[in-house]
Order: sequence, then structure tokens, then C-alpha cells
Amino acid sequence: MRRMRFVAAVTAAFVGFGVLLAPPATAETRSALSLLRSLTVTPERPAGYDRDLFPHWDYVGRDCDVRDLVLIRQARRGPSTGASCPVGRGVWFSAFDGVTVRNPSELDIDHLVALSEAWASGAHRWSTSQREAFANDLGYRRSLIAVTASSNRSKGDQDPAEWLPPRASYRCTYVSGWIAVKWRWRLSIDATEDAALRVLVTACGNPRIKAPARAR
Repeated sequence: MRRMRFVAAVTAAFVGFGVLLAPPATAETRSALSLLRSLTVTPERPAGYDRDLFPHWDYVGRDCDVRDLVLIRQARRGPSTGASCPVGRGVWFSAFDGVTVRNPSELDIDHLVALSEAWASGAHRWSTSQREAFANDLGYRRSLIAVTASSNRSKGDQDPAEWLPPRASYRCTYVSGWIAVKWRWRLSIDATEDAALRVLVTACGNPRIKAPARAR
């Protein structure tokens, strides 16, 4: 009930490295509702979740880990260290709240679909290597995003039925990305999440989504 009240209020205001380095997104585009309808709707299974079950921030090369690479990739300017690590000062734009950041220590790398959400939506059946690949997914740009620590912690492990970015102009992109990440990894959605996403996608005008490559 709390989640549905949240959606109603928001809608009113809305009006293995083989997987890690997966192939680029396919050229196929589909409507958000079409992609959403292809997801399995089933109750979540949160029991047993532990963040350590998703090894994350793997090293890619000698000096840089996945967090570093996301920061380098999403910098608007810089960073001062170029492509070397650790990452120095630069300019980043936090899409969740519209804040410009120059010190990378003020940023978190958000898993668009939180690790605990993934676990409850099907990752409890995966091997550790599959969960590691999900947690370090550089193969789809929407999977990992650099945002301010405060906005990331505000989101926590909530899904779009419970939380949307405070920056209203990014919400449709966020919802589309959520659907695409779940589709990429064949994760399920629960009934409340499904209902909320249908409302939100409709409010966004049912945008077209470039379907990402399926995770191997």
C-alpha cells in the first residue's frame, strides 16, 4: 500500500569477465511497455541476501578497477589523471539530482538495479561468477552510474515503485534503464513493481528503448 501511494504521488508530479565485457547493445529498439511485458512477474525472494555474494569492483588491468573505469567513462571533463588510476579530480554530473561534482570521492557508483534487488529477483539462483559479472557490468552503460553519494544512499535498494530520482527530467530515462537492465539479466519483477512501471512508462509516453545485449 505504501508503495502504491508513492507511485500515485510521483505520477501526479511526473505527468567470468566474458559477461563483464559483454557485446555492445543490439540495434533493436522496442517500446518500453513491450520490453516490460516480456519480464516475468513473480514474488521476490529476498531471504539469504548478503552483499558479499556479489564480488564487485573487480580489477580490469593492473591499476584500475570497475569503479575507476565508470568514473573515467562518465567524466564530463578530466579526470586529471587521464585514464590512469586512482582517478583524480575532474567534472562529473550526477544525473539523479543534477549536482556537478569535481572530487570523485563525493561520488558513489550506483548499481541501477541494486544488488539486493537482483538477488530477490532471480540472482539467488546464480553462481557466484554470474553475480560477480552482474555487479561489475561494463557491457551496458545504464547498469552502473556515477552519482552523488547522498542521492545513491537515498535510493538504497528501493525499486521504482518506492523511489525515483529527485531530478524529474531524468525519471523517464531511469525507468527505461531499470526495465532494460532487468531484461538484460533476465531478472523478474514483482506485481507491485510491474504495476508501478506500467504507470510510469505510460506517463513517459512509452519511450523506445534500445534493447541491450542479453548477458551471457
